[in-house]
Amino acid sequence: MAKRSFKVWRGDASGGEFKSFEVDVDPGMVVLDVLHRIQSRQANDLALRWNCKAGKCGSCSMEINGKPRLACMTRMNSFGDDETITTQPLKTFPVIKDLVTDVSWNYKQNQRIAKFKPRPREADGTHRMYQEDVDRVQEFRKCIECYLCQDVCHVIRDRGAKDEFVGPRFMIRLASLEMHPLDTDDRIPEIRKEFGSGLCNITRCCTEVCPEHIGITDNGIIPLKERVVDRYFDPVAGLLRKVRGITVRK
Repeated sequence: MAKRSFKVWRGDASGGEFKSFEVDVDPGMVVLDVLHRIQSRQANDLALRWNCKAGKCGSCSMEINGKPRLACMTRMNSFGDDETITTQPLKTFPVIKDLVTDVSWNYKQNQRIAKFKPRPREADGTHRMYQEDVDRVQEFRKCIECYLCQDVCHVIRDRGAKDEFVGPRFMIRLASLEMHPLDTDDRIPEIRKEFGSGLCNITRCCTEVCPEHIGITDNGIIPLKERVVDRYFDPVAGLLRKVRGITVRK
């Protein structure tokens, strides 16, 4: 057991500050364990979210030493022995209390996306898909909705474009539908206009913080941006639309 220094942000929507704690840390602990120890021994009213403690629910998202992480998956031995660990709420969303933020904006974005619309089953009552198509969309379904990618997104965080861009998490949900071999809905116009695909500047910061290692940028957002470009800015496709009155889909 060793003493470690923690700085924990305490406050609410009206303001707050960092409070310092010296806490005993056992071998094998993660940051969430230490926060629970602080909560039980020194600050009984400390507010924080958690659920599974296995990196699968996304509840314990916070910023640890300035980087968005899951507290339950951030091991104490990843820090130096003399390093002070600083925990604070996600900066992109309004603070409710201490380390808890109001992420309800994300749920509203999810409600804006049209549901999966599968094509009719084939004559024998089955759906047939290529395995590579299944594998592609399966990656996107690994998302645990921790919203770390939303937290680091420059468009949402720094440019105040929450009304124009749904963020990386929901671009991935759109990709999982648009690239699904059975989905029949044409989502490209909405991806461009309603959900703001053109606002993403492809810094890949969302991919870097994803605890499920989803290729958010390369496998999801960039292909969607390419489909928008093919539809609206490809001169050949534009000519075909004018001459034949058809839409070319990729």
